[in-house]
Amino acid sequence: MTALICGSIAYDNIMVFPGRFRDHILPDQIHILNVAFLVPEMRREFGGCAGNIAYTLTLLGEAPLVMATVGSDFSPYQARLDSLGISRRFVMEVSGTLTAQAYITTDLDDNQITAFHPGAMDHAHVQAVPRDAGIRIGMVSPDGRQGMLDHAEQFAAAGIPFMFDPGQGLPMFDGEALRHFIELARWVAVNDYEAQLLKERTGMTEQQIASSLDALVITRGAEGSRILTGGEVLEIPAVRAREVLDPTGCGDAYRAGLLFGLLNGLDWPATGRLAALLGSRKIEHRGTQNHHLSLNSVSEAFRAEFGHALEV
Repeated sequence: MTALICGSIAYDNIMVFPGRFRDHILPDQIHILNVAFLVPEMRREFGGCAGNIAYTLTLLGEAPLVMATVGSDFSPYQARLDSLGISRRFVMEVSGTLTAQAYITTDLDDNQITAFHPGAMDHAHVQAVPRDAGIRIGMVSPDGRQGMLDHAEQFAAAGIPFMFDPGQGLPMFDGEALRHFIELARWVAVNDYEAQLLKERTGMTEQQIASSLDALVITRGAEGSRILTGGEVLEIPAVRAREVLDPTGCGDAYRAGLLFGLLNGLDWPATGRLAALLGSRKIEHRGTQNHHLSLNSVSEAFRAEFGHALEV
């Protein structure tokens, strides 16, 4: 029994601007914005929400399944997945397309400007959630718009509980669509900005959203996270990173912790703290899939951080 993660596989082109965007973007000149940032540092990394989440889950000893559509340039990523032992059973190549590409520029304040080419991701809807793959939990993460809609319906029809993680894809949906996702999902995970947008578009409060779910998870960066579940609000502390090198992919590592907790029957206080720890460990490394850990090392770090064992 495992998790099926529906979402993007992408190449991340990560650039670091050794300055601050605020010093170059003039608020009173936004209507004629024309700026260029010199980025002496650039890296190409393996990324995409589904790929990133599966990477961290695999490090923890799980065997996640990824459902994604990729392009004709997938070969390097294919070799990467094979070397990690991540199944490509539900990864489909779409001819005549490129694998999704993100171009991310980060400044010294960890602000980010991102351009994203969806490529093959826009064809996500050509695949359907399987009913016979031993899937215990699903996730609908940023993907092609129709794919996200279809996969949520398919999880619900198959009786597979799933997490709705709209991420950067949230603006694609109006209030009606978002309310339907909430009705179908068992859990919803968003950051604080996405939570505000979710409330505005649905016309619902956090408590109203949470009341139709097992849990609403809201991450708040260095301020920790909040989990609304069973009529309670759990405050999850952030875990201080030993070194802050790159925030890209932190949310995906956090979500891997959520899935691990659900797969292993952890309670929400432990699940949230595990997720926070994993997000912190990711920040200590550049790129979204360059952190190295194991369940044993994470368990030791969990005890050192929180004063009690991670009961798995």
